[in-house]
Amino acid sequence: MSAKDKLPKIADPRLAAPASTSREAWRVFGIMSEFVEATERLAGIKPAVSIFGSARLKPDSPWYQQTERIARLLSDAGFSVVSGGGPGVMEAANKGAYFGKSPSVGLNIQLPMEQKTNPYQDISQTFRHFFARKYMFVRLAAAYVVMPGGFGTLDELLEALTLIQTGKTPKMPLILVGNGFWDGLIDWFRDRLVAQDMINPEDVDLIQVIDEPEAIVAAIFKHYETRGFARLPVEHELLLNL
Repeated sequence: MSAKDKLPKIADPRLAAPASTSREAWRVFGIMSEFVEATERLAGIKPAVSIFGSARLKPDSPWYQQTERIARLLSDAGFSVVSGGGPGVMEAANKGAYFGKSPSVGLNIQLPMEQKTNPYQDISQTFRHFFARKYMFVRLAAAYVVMPGGFGTLDELLEALTLIQTGKTPKMPLILVGNGFWDGLIDWFRDRLVAQDMINPEDVDLIQVIDEPEAIVAAIFKHYETRGFARLPVEHELLLNL
């Protein structure tokens, strides 16, 4: 027996292709159904503000309490408030809006840990796929409010910032809450990304850092005061081709 004959046999991938392809095709249908269901169910949620932040903050945290205050003011001002539907900042956002005048919306995700649906949701939509859920955050948002958080919050922040910077979504308020928390990141953007010509200086100006809840609401209204909240045809087209 030759050395070649002693090597383990590897199945010809072409023989497994039909079953694998079929499974992937059915998965695509499942993903499509998530998009369709969420788009139809949430079509009337506008104007809306998407709030991001840590799932680990407790109700006695100042950040939790500040989030609840911000969400209540936004809700009473006529904005639906959209969160990830879980605990921490997400719960605080939903809770503040739930007791306000406008809908509290939770875009829940099925996760093996941390994510537990909070009870303060007028509308609750559950997703299996992160990208379908992320799309709805973008599609619904007239503004973003970003509280302190971890990797998930940074992911959502940078994705929103990238979409605005590249013109893939309409320009809108992107507000970070917590001067002391975000200062290092903003400084790094300027000292590294701007200094090394990886972004333009004006790209940093896409971000506002505001701590006062009333000032956050005022900043969102100021952005839209000359044009209203209805999406322009070109903006609607942008989101269709996101």
